[in-house]
Amino acid sequence: MFAETLVVIIVAIGISAFAERSNFQPALLVAIVGLGASFIPGLHRLELEPEIILGIVLPPLLFSAASDFSFTSFAKRLGSIVNLGVFLVFASAVAVAVVATWTVPGMPITAALVLGAIVAPPDAVTAIAIGSKAGLPSGLMTVLKGESLINDAAALTLLAVAVATTAGTHAFIDNTALYFLYASVVGVILGLVIGHGAQFARRRLANPSLATVVSVIVPFAAYLVAEELHASGVLAVVAAGFALGHHGTQSGYEERMQERQFWRTIDTLLETFVFAYIGLQLRFVIDDAFDAGLDISDLLLAGIAIFVTTVLVRFAWVFVTAVMARRRHRAVMQRLTEPRRRPERRPPPTPETPLTWKENAVLSWTGMRGVVTLAAAAGIPFMTVSGESFPYREAIVALAFLVTIATLLVQGISLPWLIERLSLEDGDDKAYAEEQHQLARRLAHEANADALAEFRLTHTSPRSQRLAEAMARRADRASEEEEEEEAQERGWGFDPDEAYQLGRLLLDARRKRLIAARDARELDDMVLREVLEQMDLEQALMDGMTKGVSRL
Repeated sequence: MFAETLVVIIVAIGISAFAERSNFQPALLVAIVGLGASFIPGLHRLELEPEIILGIVLPPLLFSAASDFSFTSFAKRLGSIVNLGVFLVFASAVAVAVVATWTVPGMPITAALVLGAIVAPPDAVTAIAIGSKAGLPSGLMTVLKGESLINDAAALTLLAVAVATTAGTHAFIDNTALYFLYASVVGVILGLVIGHGAQFARRRLANPSLATVVSVIVPFAAYLVAEELHASGVLAVVAAGFALGHHGTQSGYEERMQERQFWRTIDTLLETFVFAYIGLQLRFVIDDAFDAGLDISDLLLAGIAIFVTTVLVRFAWVFVTAVMARRRHRAVMQRLTEPRRRPERRPPPTPETPLTWKENAVLSWTGMRGVVTLAAAAGIPFMTVSGESFPYREAIVALAFLVTIATLLVQGISLPWLIERLSLEDGDDKAYAEEQHQLARRLAHEANADALAEFRLTHTSPRSQRLAEAMARRADRASEEEEEEEAQERGWGFDPDEAYQLGRLLLDARRKRLIAARDARELDDMVLREVLEQMDLEQALMDGMTKGVSRL
């Protein structure tokens, strides 16, 4: 199995490289090639236990997405994220269950609800991989990422209750609403505790490699501990990722640089494997359906009906709730702007900016399912408590696979065309991002000026003063070539050690000022991370040049 998995990963990476050069969606091309490759004579089935997918493959992908996600942006779009990630999941599950009982003869409502819970949530891996490559606007990508990070928790909770009801066992809490509340709250608390505990340990490690190892352990630890307590492992991983991502500013620049490259590599590796794994299941799912005596034509018709149901429910839900959100937004904005005889003690918060109809159209079409759907289907027990076969298990697995493939091939392939056709622009989110970058530049300039003023007071020698003057010109975007020419004309140079110390002083001052603005909710996390990445590269270059000079 290990050798086969390694071969699949190597081939999938090669296909992804070809897709990148051909300007095609790498994830989709890998899945399509896998679909065809599944019919190669003599090919063995690559089958992983559901626990491996949910406990080993999914946590690092969720953790990486959450740790690189702006919590400010998440909170800004929280209403839309909860609406899609929780309420739409339950609505989709119920709608699919109703359609399944109509299209699959004899399927009981409990088994149909199991199928609905399995196919209800769009997959985090699929959504992020295809959405980012397709060039979705930042605000829409925030909603899509946020939805994908939490919808698995709602679906898996509903699935656990539905499976327990069908199999005659008992869920940890039989009431679905209470179970979801428990799983969510406890999962988030555990994730935050583990994330903060890991950050506490990382701050006491002087080795960037060891600190990276700690970050690798966190998603698996959060998931396993939460699942042992019957809480949501998905939300535990997401909460831990938010915690470590927020506190990443406390780490050294070497640690941040190493972790960035590590998690980007892991994302690429796991994403290519996930889509290859999805494609390679086609022939074997069909064989299982034949062995179970299922009529393939009936399954195809049922699969098409369920796929259309998921699409229509998402379209209807997105646009109906969008109309309600827009009305609520107008009402709140009118309340904020109209004059009041007596000021309110607590004015209403500024509401979330509604998405445009074009953004809602794209959001409605981004319901791709993925590996979580397949893993959840494969995890259905074979037997009930009474010793009978789990009702319609083979049909549920086959339909889940058919819906997954349909969403990838129909929605995934057409999504870039739809985005280009609608000419989506960032709009308010683009203006907000520009304002945030301007704020970051202004704060960095102020921090530089304050640090240089302090340096001039404590370093009064003519050479130090000239060094501070040169650094001030550089901060005002004077080119390094101009500085070198001016220095040669005046016939003076700088002390390398003092120049290095001043450079570090300016970098530290800018970091502290920007982090303080982020903590004060003035600067967005994503903008801070972009600026910190540039500053980390600058410091790495300074340290490299200093080490090179010291060797000479």
